[in-house]
Amino acid sequence: MTIKRHHTITRKLLIAAGGGGDAITAAMVHSALHGAAAPALVLTYAWERLVVDPVPGPRRTTDFTGTQPAGPDLALVTPATRPVAPAGSLLPPLAAALRPRLGLLDPYAGATGLARQIAAAAHWCGADRIDLVDVGGDIVAHGDEPTLRSPLGDALAVAACAATGIPTTVYVAGPGLDNEVPPAALMPRLGAPAFALTAEHTEGVLGVFDWHPSEASAVLVAAARGIRGVCGTRDAPAPLVLDEASRGVHRLTLRRTLELSPLARALAGSTSLDAAEEASRTVCGFSEIERERQRAAHPDGVRAPQAPATPRSAETVRAGFAAWERAALAEGIAYVTTRRIVEELELGPAEAGLLLDELRTGSPERRAAPLWKLAAERVRVPAPGAVRPPDAAR
Repeated sequence: MTIKRHHTITRKLLIAAGGGGDAITAAMVHSALHGAAAPALVLTYAWERLVVDPVPGPRRTTDFTGTQPAGPDLALVTPATRPVAPAGSLLPPLAAALRPRLGLLDPYAGATGLARQIAAAAHWCGADRIDLVDVGGDIVAHGDEPTLRSPLGDALAVAACAATGIPTTVYVAGPGLDNEVPPAALMPRLGAPAFALTAEHTEGVLGVFDWHPSEASAVLVAAARGIRGVCGTRDAPAPLVLDEASRGVHRLTLRRTLELSPLARALAGSTSLDAAEEASRTVCGFSEIERERQRAAHPDGVRAPQAPATPRSAETVRAGFAAWERAALAEGIAYVTTRRIVEELELGPAEAGLLLDELRTGSPERRAAPLWKLAAERVRVPAPGAVRPPDAAR
């Protein structure tokens, strides 16, 4: 493919391999590689958990209004972009919060269609190379890992980058933080880290976690900011251990990534998302989109916490948190994500606002942003109505 430079401004081109929180991680990696102020475009899927978007699978370009066309195959997401109901998306607020521009990856024409979009983005950016970013490491999954849950988006991005012919470097940040490939299997595939993220690289994204539920990116930010210890997340089979390796970023060639990913190789030349799903069933034994369809058919299991019909008293919320905290401490957990607190305690927005505000103001040492540090002492929750409820997206 021939790539022409855009005539007005040159931007770095990054791809958030798996959607969701990978766009946040891509912004951090961009800051580390090129400097936070360097103009950049991050391409990302609109593919989020069902509590955010109740419609299974990724969203198409036509699932949004208010995108900004930047060529025949490139749509930019802006703060004014809106998902078309019943779909949901956190990309518009991310577009407002992150310094890089955001562009939409629409995978419904398979790797072939994605390659056209990526080439259009390179043209618009004036970029002659691509940084492909994954948080956790499922981008190098073999497909048979028992804890593997969401390899399709990453593998499609790898296959599409290969199809463009544009030089591409793959970056895996926070190895193992997505709990998809066991670290013992993952680390030999990645080799030594190329560099490590620091607190400086997190400054442009830290505030995002006041409302964005991404846990892998949140614990990566925590590790980059020096937090060490056992961290409990909501979407994981076991607690994570944050250590020096957790803030590492590993660099791979695209060729090596293709060698490691049978699914990416199987997706070469795919022209539809249905074909990509079938390739995933063949290589991995499952389709994550089918799993989402099954979960969406039982919405009680994926519904976001709602305010109870009868509001719980401050004393009830306080007692529930204290008991929950004692149980977490007994498991050896020192830190938790906001999502784990809110979802495991089944807090409605107002209840979450009361509790989290008390944790911030009454025990400021507990706030190890963007995580929360557990402590043995009980927490005091203010009376209902004393604190403004948080943003509904929390």
